[in-house]
Amino acid sequence: MILLKRVKSRTFTVLFCIITITTFLFSYSYNDPTSYFFKFAFRFTDTVLSKGLCACTRCINVEDEDPWFMERFNQSVAPLMSKKNSVLSEDTYRWWQWLQAEKKPANYTEVVQKLFEIIPDQEHYMDSGPSRCRTCAVVGNSGNLVGSKYGSLIDSSEFIIRMNHAPTFGFEEDVGRKTTHHVMYPESAKNLQNTTSLVLIPFKTLDLQWIISALTTGSIKHTYLPVLSKIKANKDKVLIYSPTFFKYVYDTWLEGHGRYPSTGFLALMFAVHICDEVNVYGFGADREGNWHHYWENNLLGGAFRHTGVHDGDYEYNITMLLATKQKIKMFKGT
Repeated sequence: MILLKRVKSRTFTVLFCIITITTFLFSYSYNDPTSYFFKFAFRFTDTVLSKGLCACTRCINVEDEDPWFMERFNQSVAPLMSKKNSVLSEDTYRWWQWLQAEKKPANYTEVVQKLFEIIPDQEHYMDSGPSRCRTCAVVGNSGNLVGSKYGSLIDSSEFIIRMNHAPTFGFEEDVGRKTTHHVMYPESAKNLQNTTSLVLIPFKTLDLQWIISALTTGSIKHTYLPVLSKIKANKDKVLIYSPTFFKYVYDTWLEGHGRYPSTGFLALMFAVHICDEVNVYGFGADREGNWHHYWENNLLGGAFRHTGVHDGDYEYNITMLLATKQKIKMFKGT
């Protein structure tokens, strides 16, 4: 008898809830109650997506209570250039051309047009959402990688981002074997495997002309330094770091410190904006306080920190702040 009363009570409660919800829906959309339901569902989905949730254990772009990060992080600025987003504001164009003081630049619009006749014109990696878990390793060039034995851990990431000359041969145990993305500029260019994406950081219109030449005729052999006239790279995997994103990193994250960001910091910001989990290796000094490349004699190191154009200390402080706020994970090495 008691059980029957409980069943009746639960049935009444369920029916009451259904009637209440139905009445609520009808009150918002009398002619078509299902339309409100779908609007409500879509609005809920948009809210979830706007929070940047991902399928990883930790997500960089999830909204939180940290005003410092949320004031800076803007996922609407595309890190990579496509024909669609290649138009630069006058302010961005002037700043970008000032970086390496190109005196008589070619027509930027015409160069971009030719560029995307050679490499794919696609929007890349702007697909964050609750179903994606993109793990990335950003591998710097610090001597603290020597003896670290991080190789297999680095290779376990989906994206493995390296920069400039960064060799792997002979250093596999410490730095890994794989490279999915190699960040470079013309003066630091190297040949790549066919499976690796070349991520070019252009500092001027001539740099865009260089990549066109390096993939075709090989006519450009000198910028402000001698450069590779031709490069071994898969043209279908060539990506261009957006000058707009470049300036966003400088203005928003570095707040104007230094003349412009280092390749390492630009690579890190690239990862922060296209990945869900970012593990960082090979940044900073070794335990003895030496700043050197892992493939060099550490007694000869130090120059890459004090170049005169980058504020290495400020960049490192921002990197460590991101680690402290658990947006990235730092591996300090030896």
